[in-house]
Amino acid sequence: MGSYEYRHYPYRRPAELDGQENGKGTRRPILIVGAGMAGPTLALEMAARGVPVVVLDDSDTVSVGSRSICQAKHSLEVWDRFGIAGKMVEKGITWDEGEVYLRDKPVFRFNLQPAPGHKFPAFVNLQQYYVEQYLYDRCLADPLIEMRFRNKVVGVAPHPDHVVATVETPDGTYDIEADWLVACDGVRSPVRHMLGLAYPGEIFHDQFLIADIRLLNELPKERRFWFYPPFHPTHSVLLHRQADDVLRVDFQFGPDADADEERKPENVDRRLRLMFGPDARWEHEWTSVYTFTCRMMERFVHGRVIFAGDAAHVVSPFGARGGNGAVADVNNLAWKLALVMAGKAPVALLDTYCSERRAAAQENILNSTRSTDFVMPKFPASRAFRDAALALARDFPFARALINSGRLSVPTVQPGSPLDTPDADGDWSGGPPPGCAMLDAPVGGGWLVDRMGQDFTVLTFGAAAKPLPDVPLVEIGDEPLARERYDARPGTTYLVRPDRYVAARWRRFDPAAVAAALARASGKDTSCSSAR
Repeated sequence: MGSYEYRHYPYRRPAELDGQENGKGTRRPILIVGAGMAGPTLALEMAARGVPVVVLDDSDTVSVGSRSICQAKHSLEVWDRFGIAGKMVEKGITWDEGEVYLRDKPVFRFNLQPAPGHKFPAFVNLQQYYVEQYLYDRCLADPLIEMRFRNKVVGVAPHPDHVVATVETPDGTYDIEADWLVACDGVRSPVRHMLGLAYPGEIFHDQFLIADIRLLNELPKERRFWFYPPFHPTHSVLLHRQADDVLRVDFQFGPDADADEERKPENVDRRLRLMFGPDARWEHEWTSVYTFTCRMMERFVHGRVIFAGDAAHVVSPFGARGGNGAVADVNNLAWKLALVMAGKAPVALLDTYCSERRAAAQENILNSTRSTDFVMPKFPASRAFRDAALALARDFPFARALINSGRLSVPTVQPGSPLDTPDADGDWSGGPPPGCAMLDAPVGGGWLVDRMGQDFTVLTFGAAAKPLPDVPLVEIGDEPLARERYDARPGTTYLVRPDRYVAARWRRFDPAAVAAALARASGKDTSCSSAR
């Protein structure tokens, strides 16, 4: 890894190893297991709400290898609350466009964010180790977050009102109690295995070679995807540019490829030479051969143990839905867990974390599986369909819609949530309905997303409204783009959840209706079902 210098974070002897009584330490509000992208994001979300957090991780550094590289707009908006999204945008590679090739000919280009007026771009390419570094540094600066490196969870004992984790360290083993434990410990999730919980799904046997290289030539800025290119004529190749002049090149192989042979430097160089030409120069950063699965737990909440990110669900890598889905998980979970812990909502509210995020995971799995089936057809008929769509796409727009090299991550629509209040009037021709993420727009020289805090927010357009107790009120005046995006008329009102999803909307401000929708969105007047 030539371009990135790994920092080893200090291990500190846990207090529980000293002065423990009967092997038990002081109970903590929340233990988070795993310090990838989800765990530290959840820690920051909870600390922002005044909840102390302990994060346990068996390593003392960030992820090795670039791993998740496409950081989506909705994830950047979450991280911006903690002052680190700007660093990510500055360090990363901003891209809105991509191009698909058939052999050596371009088939079509696409633009992911044609509409202006958003604080953040559709995607920023930034290696996961940078994302984790910025998250770690921000967590370490927060007095309510304790990061414990080289603390490996080796046992989990759930109880009706708490959880006991057994943790192994260089200085010995200790037990720590917590009101809640959130497992963000990845696709192999030791916590899930310790509890004996199933992880059903589908295995894909095709193999892929990732070669992260530092190319010492002119670099493309856009996403490129080739089907049957001359330099790899039997399969597909994906290319992304990352920070530090690093390129991610992803070669598809069949299931019978010899992984040990393919990852040898001389074989990787041979493929890269065919791709970039005899005069290209590069330095190797990271190489990996992988296969993947699509899996999902039946439930994400098991008593006082909650699962998030890859520990709860995993998708194929097409569409940048893994890391971004994990961030969306904890963004959904944090405010609900904080309300439950503060006694302001019933425990049943956490069932809606399970139902909403399972629905999101199902959507992500569906989209990524469709992409996978297009990239790796399983049957002769599906391969013939794919090849026909590719052949027609250059000249016929209808065929371009059939090409699926990865439907890229956007906020999941979650209609029918028990927390949402359906529209009472039917004269909406636009605007985000309940169950959709709010839309950003320029407002007052800044951005609408910056006006949203950690709690519920009432958003009104052009009419005086009386604030509700403890609910911030954002009044939008003559802001044309915001009014257009929210289909606003004088008096139009939205109730926006802490995770920036619309909970309800009305054509006029009605304090009683807003209060009722707020109670419903907080889980106070509905039975929260996780039947999805």
